[in-house]
Amino acid sequence: MARPTCERAQVNKLALIPEGANSVAGGRLSGEDGGMDSLLIRPDRPVDAEVVRRVIVAAFGREAPAHAAHVANLWADVVASGFVRSSLVACLGGRIVGHVGISHAWLDARQALVDVAVLSPLSVVPDAQRNGIGTALVGSAIEAARDVGVPALFLEGSPSYYGARGFEQAGRHGFEPAPARTPGAAFQVALLDAHENWMTGRLVYRDVWWSHDSAGLRDPDLADLERRFADLPD
Repeated sequence: MARPTCERAQVNKLALIPEGANSVAGGRLSGEDGGMDSLLIRPDRPVDAEVVRRVIVAAFGREAPAHAAHVANLWADVVASGFVRSSLVACLGGRIVGHVGISHAWLDARQALVDVAVLSPLSVVPDAQRNGIGTALVGSAIEAARDVGVPALFLEGSPSYYGARGFEQAGRHGFEPAPARTPGAAFQVALLDAHENWMTGRLVYRDVWWSHDSAGLRDPDLADLERRFADLPD
C-alpha cells in the first residue's frame, strides 16, 4: 500500500523556501539541498488525503476544534467535486507539515464569465508555524495559479498577512466579493499575467462553498472583523 512520502524528486519546481526564513528545531529551512530539514513543496497525491486532513485539523483546531473539522470537510468536498486547480503540501524533516489548496471559481464580468481561482485553505501544523512555511505555500499557490492560466487568485483573509505576500485589496481593482458578508479589507486578490483591464465584477463561488455556508462570514465573527478592520481603507 502506498504511503505519503516527501522525496525530493516530487518537489514542485516553483516551491523553494523564500529568502529570510527562520530556522526550525535547530535545522535549516532550505530548498537548496536534500538535507533532513530541507523544506520541499510538491503537489499532493491521493495517498496524502488523510495526512492533509490531519494537517488542516491541527492548523485550525487549537482554539476551535469544530471549525477545524468544518474546514477539513469543506476541502474534502472541494476535492470530491473536482474543483481543485492545485493542491500542494509542504514537507519538512520527512513529514508533511503544511498544505494549501486553490480551487475553481468564476468572475462575473460584464464582457464574459471568467475562470478564476480561490486560495483556501492554508494550513501549517502548530509546531512548524512561524518559520516561513506559510509564506512559501502562499508563494507556491500564486505560481501554481499562474501556471494554470487564471487571471486572478482571490482569498478572504488577514490583510496584514496576505498583503505582505503578494495580495492586495480586491475592491481597489473593481472586484466585488461573492457575499456582501465579506469585509472589504479581507477580500484580496493577486492579479496574474492573464488579467485584462475589463476583468472586473463579482466573484462567484462554486456551490460547495455555499452548501458548507463557507462564503463570507456571519455574526458574531463578521461583526468582530468589521470592528477590527474599521480603520482600514477598503
